[in-house]
Amino acid sequence: MDDKYSPDEFVRQLELAMERKPVALLSPVGSATMQKVLQDKLLDKHDVLILNAVPGAEVLRAPGHARLFHVRAGDRQQLEKIVQHARTLGISRLHVLHQNIPIGTSGLEMVKAAAQGAPAIDVGATESGPEEAPIAAAAKAIAAGNSQSVVAIGSPKFMADAVTQLRRANVTQQIFALSYVPPGLIARLAGEDAARGVGIAQTYPNPMGSTLPLQREFAAAMKALDPALNQYSGFHLEGYIVARVLVEGLRRSGNDVRPETLARGLRAAGEMDFGGYRVNFSKENTGSGFVDIGVVTSGGRLRY
Repeated sequence: MDDKYSPDEFVRQLELAMERKPVALLSPVGSATMQKVLQDKLLDKHDVLILNAVPGAEVLRAPGHARLFHVRAGDRQQLEKIVQHARTLGISRLHVLHQNIPIGTSGLEMVKAAAQGAPAIDVGATESGPEEAPIAAAAKAIAAGNSQSVVAIGSPKFMADAVTQLRRANVTQQIFALSYVPPGLIARLAGEDAARGVGIAQTYPNPMGSTLPLQREFAAAMKALDPALNQYSGFHLEGYIVARVLVEGLRRSGNDVRPETLARGLRAAGEMDFGGYRVNFSKENTGSGFVDIGVVTSGGRLRY
């Protein structure tokens, strides 16, 4: 179903999808959309489970919903990793450029909380709408300050545009972003030179790696599916992992597969080890805490 990244369109598409009586929806995208799902109690109205909601805004996880399962690490874990990485780089002054949507406003508070650890990091903040003009104005204001690094938080397009405008404003310092923005999008909008060096939190292992059994199994599956494709993205790997999580849950659902039995099967599975990437829903509806930092290199690729 294509909801065109619109909460209202998601509701309309969901009504149509429910005519087919699905057991689960996989990887719906958008913090505003998922917030509407919870606010309008759509998971109480409809007998369906959501597996791997994207993104991982904390407002969607606490308290969340019994039928809302998150595979990937959330925004809090990603931002804590970014702040931790900033500390290792000796950064003591960090600026957050965030969009005026739930993922942006909650993300700012998470950065502030993570920055209070030792050694403490001073955090500045600028809020912006998604249009080019306010992002450009925010970037110029940040460039006039003395921050050592900038964290962009918002929709994928917002974060890519933020990098673009920050570089145009001659911000040469380290820029970080959340996992939802594809490195190729940053390279396309900002240019390869401007994109190079941007750090992006990653909630899955390197899709082009071969160290973990998961990576090798994923590569073999992709090659069998499309031999001509030789560049895999994190979203490819995410889809592969989510499909495997779903299969494990279905195996434990018994012969009567319903949203209720699938949820029970996911929780009963305990720790599921997918070749080095572990998912566990036995205690909560967030399955993984894995976060790494990928750095954009030439061609919009990531180096882990």
